[in-house]
Amino acid sequence: MYKLLIVDDEPLVQVGIKSMLPWETMQIEISGIASNGQAACKLIEKDMPDIVITDIKMPIMSGLELVKYCNENFEHHPEFIILTSYEDFELARQAISCHVQDYLVKLELTPELLKESIERITQELSSRQLPEASSDSKFSISYYQEKFYIQLLNNMFEDREQFLLQSKELNISFADVGYLTCYCEIRTSSARNMSDEKQIKLYHSSFQMTKELISQYHKCHVIALDLYHLAIVFCYSSEQDMHDTTASLQDIMSKLNDTLFKYYMSYLICGFGTLVKDPLAISESYQYSRDAFSTADEDTRVVFFNEYTLSKANNSFNFTLFKDILNTAFEEYDTKTLCKTLDDMMELFKANPHHYLQAIDFASNILYLAISHLPNGESTVSEMFDESKDNYLSLYKMKSMEQVMDWLEYFKNSLSEYFNTRQKEVRKPIVTQAKKYIKNHINSRLSLQEVAAALCISPNYLSQLFKKYNKIGFTDYVTQCKIDEAKHYLYEGNLCIYEIAEKLGFESAFYFSKVFKKVEGISPSDFQKR
Repeated sequence: MYKLLIVDDEPLVQVGIKSMLPWETMQIEISGIASNGQAACKLIEKDMPDIVITDIKMPIMSGLELVKYCNENFEHHPEFIILTSYEDFELARQAISCHVQDYLVKLELTPELLKESIERITQELSSRQLPEASSDSKFSISYYQEKFYIQLLNNMFEDREQFLLQSKELNISFADVGYLTCYCEIRTSSARNMSDEKQIKLYHSSFQMTKELISQYHKCHVIALDLYHLAIVFCYSSEQDMHDTTASLQDIMSKLNDTLFKYYMSYLICGFGTLVKDPLAISESYQYSRDAFSTADEDTRVVFFNEYTLSKANNSFNFTLFKDILNTAFEEYDTKTLCKTLDDMMELFKANPHHYLQAIDFASNILYLAISHLPNGESTVSEMFDESKDNYLSLYKMKSMEQVMDWLEYFKNSLSEYFNTRQKEVRKPIVTQAKKYIKNHINSRLSLQEVAAALCISPNYLSQLFKKYNKIGFTDYVTQCKIDEAKHYLYEGNLCIYEIAEKLGFESAFYFSKVFKKVEGISPSDFQKR
């Protein structure tokens, strides 16, 4: 059950929210009601709720002051939904800067709108409670989901089996009938006069607003590529939804850009790719979206890929040609292969200096490859560029082929140094270490992501090694280990079947019995009787 606190100085609003939804069936308990922010603070300190619905304007302490107080005083603070009696852009801007989950106008509030907002929060809370590979937030499930989408966009999966395995492990569904990718750049004219810190906040806030609003307009996944760039994968659940996508997406981007400009004086330049039906073809749609983006400008901010844009596009670099060899280099910390591949490409670009955009595209792909494959990818790459003013994002400030090549040369040397260090650290057989970790944590709900993070390698690499050096795959090995441990408990006879299931991290006794019978050929109870 999640705890909900209602904060409003109007008794009718308190009663209205309390009776608006069947909270109990939604697994939510109303833990308290307060009439102002100060009273709410006491309730939060006493019994920390998961969610707070608060009015923005109240006596003694306002809703915004309450949010700021919680952000400053609690390491793990509640998720906030702000209510207001009228639409006020300045107040909304302040609310978003405090990272509230939603901003709802009372006059427009309906049970459906509130339920949608609550469910979005509970889903996020639920994902945080899944086993994490480390106390570091970068090892959370959302972190690995982001890395998964980076791999998907750049066609980095070896085969469909690997794609299906990782999507299942990360609880990512691809049940839709169609997908269309959009590549975007956040732009603003107001950033010139801002400090670096304020620019970062502006771009981050623009991204967060884009992510929140776009999901309300259309089912999609939003992926941050770097500070200025993002990708959106639009999902279509039926064939009918796939008709006239251009008009509907034009309308969505128009609304989004209007809102971004009102709040932050920022906007998106976008390129849309082709509609695809196979999720593994999302990388093709993404490539075409980048082609379309290369023809967009201030006058034409939204461009859709078609034969006309194909003829105008600047032949964006096709990274898939180098995907396999570079994937292997990153997974195995192969310095020689990495350097040879990058050196060959750099020679080619130097001989064709007019292919500046293709060089940027290639360097971007190497950057995304490093961030998605290396342990603690983003922070690891950031450390390599810690002496650069814009860190690794300095790539997008390069104005000539020579500058791009200098950036790529520096990155190649930094990666080589990192690879050489990692090679020395991972000399012990990784599969042996993984098996030892599994044995020592057999009572946990072990996942590929958790074990990989514990060994400081990518889940993709660990999965490959298990297949290469083991008779069975990772998931089957973990299952076999758990069943072997279960047999030990059953022999002892001190625990009930449901207790064994719980102890070994199975979601239910029923599921445990099902798995046990599949592996051993008989049920746990029959095994115990023998």
